[in-house]
Amino acid sequence: MNFPYNFIAIEGNIGAGKTTLCHRLAGQFGCTLVLEQFTDNPFLPYFYLQPERYAFPVELFFMTERHKQLQEHFAQPDLFRTFTVADYFFVKTLLFAKNNLGEEEFRLFQQLFKVLNATFPKPDLLLYLHRPVEVLLRQIRKRGRDIERNISGAYLEDIQNAYLEYLKTETETPVVVLELGKANFERDDTVFQAIVQLLNERHENGISFKTLHDVPAQSPALYHRSPTGAKKT
Repeated sequence: MNFPYNFIAIEGNIGAGKTTLCHRLAGQFGCTLVLEQFTDNPFLPYFYLQPERYAFPVELFFMTERHKQLQEHFAQPDLFRTFTVADYFFVKTLLFAKNNLGEEEFRLFQQLFKVLNATFPKPDLLLYLHRPVEVLLRQIRKRGRDIERNISGAYLEDIQNAYLEYLKTETETPVVVLELGKANFERDDTVFQAIVQLLNERHENGISFKTLHDVPAQSPALYHRSPTGAKKT
C-alpha cells in the first residue's frame, strides 16, 4: 500500500497508544519510525514529584532531544523506506511547556522553540488519538511505569485540552482527531485496519473529527491493486 503522505505524526495524550500504533504500522508496512526517547530524560522522575521545581529543565531537555532526533532523521532520510511515522510532533514541546511552565519561563521557552521549529519539515498528516481520561489512567496503570504513578486525571485533562485548543488552530496541516474510546488496535485487527484506512485517505488542511464508525467496514482502501487484481495487505 502506498500512503499519500511521506511524514505522518501520531499524537495523543499520555497512555493513548501512540508508540504501540507506530510499531504496528512499521510491522505491516516497513515504514521508518521516529520514536520519542522519553525515558532518557534525567529530570522526568523528579518532575512528577516536584513539577514546579523541575518543569523548566524537563521541558528544555525534551525540546532539545526531539529537535536533535528530527534534524538527524531528515538530514539522512532512508531512501529504502516508504514513509516516516513519528509518535510525536514537535509542537508537542510547546503545548506541554505552556501547561507546565510559569509565565516568564514559558516566554523564554517560546523564543527558543521558534528558532528550533524552523529547521525541519512539518508532518504531512497529524493523527490525534483521543481517549477519555479514565481510559488513559487505566492504560497508564496497566503498563506500570514507576515515573508515571503520580499522574493525575486533572493533569491528563489539562494536557488533552491544550492539544485540542492548539489543533483547532492548525490550518496548514491535515489534522484528524480519532475518538477511540476503549478500542484496542493492538489486539483487534478491525480497529487497526480502520486506522490504516484513515491514513490512506487524503484529508484537507485543518481539523476533522472521526470515530471508528465513520470508516467503512469493507473499505477498498484496505486492499492494494496489483496487475492481477486486488488482494488484502
